[in-house]
Amino acid sequence: MGPEAQAFIVFSLGMLVFMGTGMNMGLALVLTGAGMAWVLDFFDTQLLAQNLVAGVDSFPLLAVPFFILAGELMNSGGISRRIIDMAQAWVGHIRGGLGYVAIGAAVLMASMSGSALADTAALATILLPMMRQQGYPMNTSAGLIASGGIIAPIIPPSMPFVIYGVTTNTSISALFVSGIVPGLMMGVGLIFAWRWVLRGIDLPDSRPALPLRERLRATLKAFWAMLMPLIIIGGMKSGVFTPTEAAVVAAFYALVVALFVHREMKVSEIYSVLVRAAKTTAIVMFLCAGAQVASYMITLADLPTVLTGWLGPLVENPRVLMAVMMIVLVLIGTALDLTPTILIFAPVMLPIAVKAGIDPVYFGLMFVLNGAIGLITPPVGTVLNVVAGVGRISMHSVIKGVNPFLITYVFILALLVAFPQIVTLPVTWMR
Repeated sequence: MGPEAQAFIVFSLGMLVFMGTGMNMGLALVLTGAGMAWVLDFFDTQLLAQNLVAGVDSFPLLAVPFFILAGELMNSGGISRRIIDMAQAWVGHIRGGLGYVAIGAAVLMASMSGSALADTAALATILLPMMRQQGYPMNTSAGLIASGGIIAPIIPPSMPFVIYGVTTNTSISALFVSGIVPGLMMGVGLIFAWRWVLRGIDLPDSRPALPLRERLRATLKAFWAMLMPLIIIGGMKSGVFTPTEAAVVAAFYALVVALFVHREMKVSEIYSVLVRAAKTTAIVMFLCAGAQVASYMITLADLPTVLTGWLGPLVENPRVLMAVMMIVLVLIGTALDLTPTILIFAPVMLPIAVKAGIDPVYFGLMFVLNGAIGLITPPVGTVLNVVAGVGRISMHSVIKGVNPFLITYVFILALLVAFPQIVTLPVTWMR
């Protein structure tokens, strides 16, 4: 057995063992990379340290901490709550209205924060107690909120798109544009799935519809929140700022609105917001650093060539190749979180897709969408854990409740595999 095959075994078994023990994923990647370096007779602590630094030494990655900070400021400064209040004013009177409020708010918040965990936590904190009080089934409600939360990685601005673009050298602006239509499809799909789930469920009588004046008042209160995505997308499209700079603009805008417009956050609270954002940023950045070590060793072991050999016969049929890759990523998503999936597998799979003639931006959208679905797929299901923790619901109930929406997302994924023009045409128009 050659050293390349041994390195592949070390990588596969190492990740399985470390994940099974519950080790921090960033540390698991570093140790796996070190093990591969030992097998390849390339072990050098200085080289490992250099790769750790190189993993986070990227200007576009500066967008990550600022998008995380923007999400924290939105939740602390009342921006998220106003979006939910506006959605409730317009559709809260419909049967199952709180579910539609969750979907509408999820789509709107996705266009601001780009973080599935931040959006899910905000939605669950505000809406789950209201749904429980009004007699909604908790497992289905929690599943809907979790499913709505993962729209955030798809609709721009998206933190996973930034990480994917940096990792694979793909245009982040084009990735942002590619997520608009699929993200809206996810929202529409949830509406149909929610309507189907409501059949046969005994819900309390709907409250009367609010007068138009009250609806407009709620919309006016959410005006500054609604302006945020327009500034971000408009600024990037017009060339005023880059996607990285857009993250800074988003964080600064959220801070100004929270302090001086809504006045729901005090200056003394900024420190705690910064600490929470810094903790989340540290986790993400350490993942990026650890993945760089593993990726470097994967390249030395020439594992992409091995994978190309396995998938080589499918290169002549791009749709079949895409379908097979999506199935593989679905399986990976059950065990790995979105960020490590991007950092480990995107650089390996993208060259194969490009060789088959698949558009790299389209592949990036599909890759991130698949990984986002993994956030609500057990046993890992990071977003499911957030909803279960915030709503004090058992993980088993949340998993049961998310199934109808998970099926909807898989159908959307299959639709995009069959008709890639849904993604590629808008990107071509807006370039």
